[in-house]
Amino acid sequence: MDMTALRPNPEKKLKIETKWGTYCRFPVKTKVVYKGDVLTELMDEYVMPFIKEGDMIFISEKIVAISQGRAFDIDEIKPSRLAKFLCKFVYKSPYGIGLGSPWTMELALRDVGAPKIIFAALCSAVTKLFGVRGVFYKIVGEKARAIDGPCDCTLPPYNHYAKLAPLNPDSVAADLEKHTGCKVVVMDANDIGREILGRSDSGLEIDFCKAVFEDNPLGQSSQQTPIAIVRKAENAEDDLLPEDNDK
Repeated sequence: MDMTALRPNPEKKLKIETKWGTYCRFPVKTKVVYKGDVLTELMDEYVMPFIKEGDMIFISEKIVAISQGRAFDIDEIKPSRLAKFLCKFVYKSPYGIGLGSPWTMELALRDVGAPKIIFAALCSAVTKLFGVRGVFYKIVGEKARAIDGPCDCTLPPYNHYAKLAPLNPDSVAADLEKHTGCKVVVMDANDIGREILGRSDSGLEIDFCKAVFEDNPLGQSSQQTPIAIVRKAENAEDDLLPEDNDK
């Protein structure tokens, strides 16, 4: 199928240069994903028609979590007093609320456990006095880091939802590789950072995966592109428009 149908998102680049070579990231537009949607069926419908040998598939952790039923309308979450207290001390990024809301903090307390969250908060409070930031998330780990809440830039209805990290992302990636024949990476990416939550092949270097997604070419609001087909540039020459050489 014609890859020129997969165009870069606004203000994003199709190609990126890394120390491993130059890669094209083709964003794949999908339907809105809901609880119970089967990821292999999503691959069959939206991804497999474009796949070439040697391709990799990078998939947003958000749609993995949503399909697993790990996203919740905030009206269904009843934050505890502890959650309401702790969330006041969390930095609120414009790219994602993280644990800076009572709803997401409540999910963290349930999923990660109150003792670890409280310990991380205490350590963070102490280290901030010395100008050291980021300790909280280093202690609670990727499971809590991937929790996110409602924000205006998220596609409805999920602008009114909070979500947990996906369950068993390595296994999800491995199952998708068996189905597609492509190496699969489950990513938590935004415009300020990238975390690798799952890989179908441990031989895929984490630094490589982060480098390929350094500028986060996906878009999950009106763009509806939670998946990217990643292809070496030398294998994509027949798939590019003339202007793509500058993008």
